[in-house]
Amino acid sequence: MRVPKKLFLGSLVATAALALAACAPTTAAPGGEAGEEGPASISVGVITSETGPLAGYGEQYLEGFRAGLDYATDGTNEVDGIALDVVYRDDAGDPDTAVTIAKELIGEGVNILAGSASSGVALALAEQAAQNQVLFLSGPAAADAVTGINEYTFRTGRQSAQDVATAGGFLDDIEGKKVTVFAQNNAFGQGNEAAVTAILGGMGAEVDSVLVAEDVTEFTPFAQQVLSGAPDLVFVAWAGATSGAMWQAMSQQGVLDDIPVVTGLGDAATFGAYGAASEQISFLNHYFAGGPDNAVNDAMIEAVEAEGGTPDLFTPDGFVAALMLVQAVAEGQGDVDAMIAALEGWTFDGPKGETTVRASDHALIQEMYQVKLVTKDGELVPELVGTVDAESVAPAEAP
Repeated sequence: MRVPKKLFLGSLVATAALALAACAPTTAAPGGEAGEEGPASISVGVITSETGPLAGYGEQYLEGFRAGLDYATDGTNEVDGIALDVVYRDDAGDPDTAVTIAKELIGEGVNILAGSASSGVALALAEQAAQNQVLFLSGPAAADAVTGINEYTFRTGRQSAQDVATAGGFLDDIEGKKVTVFAQNNAFGQGNEAAVTAILGGMGAEVDSVLVAEDVTEFTPFAQQVLSGAPDLVFVAWAGATSGAMWQAMSQQGVLDDIPVVTGLGDAATFGAYGAASEQISFLNHYFAGGPDNAVNDAMIEAVEAEGGTPDLFTPDGFVAALMLVQAVAEGQGDVDAMIAALEGWTFDGPKGETTVRASDHALIQEMYQVKLVTKDGELVPELVGTVDAESVAPAEAP
């Protein structure tokens, strides 16, 4: 058994779970027959981006999820003899598509959903979770609005407020300074704008923003707008395939030369987009393989690489989702209320070390990283500058 004792709070359960049929523990789950100890099988719907602008994030999540499921079940794909039936569906990053898929799966009896690389998708699925009283384990989607949105929705990754709080560690006193948020005009970007306003604005900064429509491909006018505003700091929140073009415009227009810029370090595919400008950027970071130093992270890396993958920014979100599913099924065995109770306040060892599901709003309390990009063997790679402890970057509790 590879699962640490702490992972299940002293429980003897060591197998894994993926979805719960919309039935009580003694009622047959879809595709299985009821037994005295619980359903014979349980289904879960994993809905994430396999195509579309966030397909790379979805792939990282799925690699981590599969590795986490194998890790937590010791390769059996069962929880206390309950077989797991995992259904993978592609939302293409579109909320309407995700909602249609969710309704189909819920209609088939699935009562656990997981996934969501897109914040727009996560918010839409959270609404479906509440309407249909199913458990939803949101994935890499970072919008703060997901936290505390309802009792059925839990995070398996970090949120924008944790990014912003980590960025604050790079700064001196910013009272009276002007901070410009440069972001996409979507749920992710708007979430970051709100977080910067709340956190850095709360420290006395004057916050404004330049928000760019998702379908824009020419960023020069927006970079010029940032520059003309003469801020003391630029906080960039960007995701997806247009990252390279955005950073090129910021560099060409001189923003990086004239103004301190802080941003979240993206996945490895984006490193080349920074180019020489990487030395001018301060990076906050959710995860890179060399950040944490613990046995769970080592196990995740080994498992992902054994399948031909490469651990990246959102790999731990999938891995943690699998651990949380295992905990939910082990304790709740298909009953949604029991699964919620099993996750609230749960502390476990994840790839980023000790991690806690905050009971009040289901935020995931976890450490964060400050990094820089350095050239090694002709390639840009992240190097750890510092680890920021989980409590110091914990988001304010959602109302």
